[in-house]
Amino acid sequence: MVKSIEEKVEEYYKNYLDKLGITHYGKMQADLISPSIAKALADAPSKSGGKGKNFPDIMLMLNIPKVNRHIPVMIEAKGSKNKLEKLNKDGEIIQIVPWASDSKVNAKNPHKKGDPNAKAIQEYATNGAYHYAQTILRDPLSGYNEVIFIGINGSRLDNKNHVEDPEQKAYYLSRKNKLQPKHIVELDKSWDLMKSNNVNDLAKILDRLTLSDKELEYLTNKTEDRLEKAVKNIHQKIYDNSILKNSLITNDKLFLFSGLIMAGLQTEGVTQLKPENLTSNDDEDDNDGQIIIRKIKSFLNKRKASREKMKMITSLLSPIFTKRLLWQNINGQSLIKSLYTDVYKDILPLLESDLQLDFTGKILNSLNDWVSIENDKQNDVVLTPRYITQLMAKLAHTDKDSYVWDTAMGSGGFLVSAMDIMIKDAKDKIQDSEKLKEKINQIKKHQLLGIELLGNIYILAVLNMILMGDGSSNMRNDDSHNVYKQLKFPANVFLLNPPYSAEGKGFNFVKEAFSQMHSGYGAVLIQENSGSGNGLPYTKEILENNTLVASIHMPNDLFNGKASVQTAIYVFKVNDPHNEKKAVTFIDFSDDGYTRQNRKKSSQAVNLRDTDNAKARYQEVIDLVLGNVPDTHYYTESNGKLIRDRITLKGNDWTYTQHLKIDITPTEEDFKKTVADYLSWKVSQVINDDQND
Repeated sequence: MVKSIEEKVEEYYKNYLDKLGITHYGKMQADLISPSIAKALADAPSKSGGKGKNFPDIMLMLNIPKVNRHIPVMIEAKGSKNKLEKLNKDGEIIQIVPWASDSKVNAKNPHKKGDPNAKAIQEYATNGAYHYAQTILRDPLSGYNEVIFIGINGSRLDNKNHVEDPEQKAYYLSRKNKLQPKHIVELDKSWDLMKSNNVNDLAKILDRLTLSDKELEYLTNKTEDRLEKAVKNIHQKIYDNSILKNSLITNDKLFLFSGLIMAGLQTEGVTQLKPENLTSNDDEDDNDGQIIIRKIKSFLNKRKASREKMKMITSLLSPIFTKRLLWQNINGQSLIKSLYTDVYKDILPLLESDLQLDFTGKILNSLNDWVSIENDKQNDVVLTPRYITQLMAKLAHTDKDSYVWDTAMGSGGFLVSAMDIMIKDAKDKIQDSEKLKEKINQIKKHQLLGIELLGNIYILAVLNMILMGDGSSNMRNDDSHNVYKQLKFPANVFLLNPPYSAEGKGFNFVKEAFSQMHSGYGAVLIQENSGSGNGLPYTKEILENNTLVASIHMPNDLFNGKASVQTAIYVFKVNDPHNEKKAVTFIDFSDDGYTRQNRKKSSQAVNLRDTDNAKARYQEVIDLVLGNVPDTHYYTESNGKLIRDRITLKGNDWTYTQHLKIDITPTEEDFKKTVADYLSWKVSQVINDDQND
């Protein structure tokens, strides 16, 4: 085995930094660079994944005095051939991944299939440096929002004992980029940009390293997929546990997941709960359940949840975590500790990605894969997929100045998507950083409102929105039919997937909401036949004050086995009485480019696949409804997928199929086919007659 020259590589690059006049620090000097960084490195799991401090080989701090900006740089060295960096098949820097198989018998470091495999961050320079950078940014008390990390390597020494083949790879990691590494090509060539007289130029380069919309969408989808897999795996563990299987109803599982997440998320001013902090005490007054409850209260308090919300949430969660079967010590460990270890390892890092995800909706949907949610006897509790909530928010003209409400919000998926669109619009249109910060705060705290009757679902919505930076300010656990008139909210966007068992298939919610709106738009995902008479009298009454803009016939497998109804999206312009001469846009969107499956243990990446340019198809539908000229032509009047037609004011002719005109005039091709069929039949008869004779 070739001996590593790691020490010589370190020496080479330290001399390089000295020549550039850049102050640097060694393994044991983290306190000198920053006490908060030293603490973050000391508190986090080591590169081996266990206890023990983290020791980057070289550290330095870039100071940009003009804007009082400070950027830590973490550098990790290796000294062997091909040990600079290890990437996966998608070109991503590998961190801790599960072992694909058990270790061999009598292995020096035995492991089981699925155990964490930290070899990449132990053996490759850039991978190790990435680990240190993430450690700093994932600690809310570190005080830093950006880090540069660099891997350095070499494998040969010349006759003067100097490194002959030095190589380096540099990346930028930041909260604004959702902790996704961005390659700094310029630092691969030279470190001159890190000199004090050049750092302003380096800062400009870093500021241009932002995630594209395509990268952000890819990251969101990948994170959702990993989250869904993690939730399913933990639920499988609950399902397979003989003690828990018959002891926890579905609501209990919802609350169990929610409570463990609340207890574990990093919150400024509160030390994060780590699995080793759960002691598995077998004591009525001092046990893991009590620890979880205390952490939940701290979480809600630090996230500035109202006293009313805190009281309601703790009253729902406390009965779960005080169950003896969860906190009692079984073979040296409580079930709470076992489950929390999985949540801490597999779920919490994903929820800290700063992406606008309906992640509690994923929990709801995962549990609904296995058993029906309580109160769901009529397909009333169904997660609307994120790509649909995004579509509807765009169809309803959502922007930074919208006031969005949902009076049957479920887990809050519509509000999450609306918030995402509103914040992106604000970032596009507001250049002043202080004004942008104020606007985003205004959006989260004042421009969203949701109402949910079911307490077990409401708690998921509150958690969803709190984790978004507290969009939960206007979340109400109430019956919207009783409170909608008392709500002082200037709504101009209404988004809804109502309970289909409600009056008018759910159109009673729509009428009530529109009656309180002075302007704006509404988009409703609802059972399609509500628009062909089953939504009366509400559909007729809605047209008296509102205009039906579009009727979109949705795929019949949209909910993939979770609801067996044909749906449509109806789009309205509010407070504008429908004119019978006004053309309504009807779209057959049954072919939306996605192929769906319903494999219980599979994630969305398997169950939902873009097989025919789905993103372009969704954008085309948005353009058609908003009156734009689309870039694609999947849905046109010539192919019958797009119809522009009038409706009556009776409220019973809103569906696409009611306006589909079928031409029964025979064509020349029809005639030829009929003649060919007749001749084929005649020949067969002649042959049969000959055979019979």
